[in-house]
Amino acid sequence: MIKINVRIDEALHARLQRRAHDADLTLSAFLRRVLQQGADPANGYVFSSQDEILATCIQILSIVATGIGQQSPKALQQGMADARAILTERGLLGRENAR
Repeated sequence: MIKINVRIDEALHARLQRRAHDADLTLSAFLRRVLQQGADPANGYVFSSQDEILATCIQILSIVATGIGQQSPKALQQGMADARAILTERGLLGRENAR
């Protein structure tokens, strides 16, 4: 097996550690899987392979949010705050966007 050394900043390291922990993997095992996925030509381009699913989810959630906002703006506001907190906690939303 070949060993690769890569330098990353502390914030990226923390996010990767969190994702590995959430997947119940060591950081090395998690990164090996990420690299395998990125190198697999059958998976398509690693940064866009889930774009269609993501776009559909965003459309559905937008429709739901619009309906909830029309019925109860306060419930929509609370739901958005809860979602931001969860996304931030999981490292999926930058701290600057968590407001």
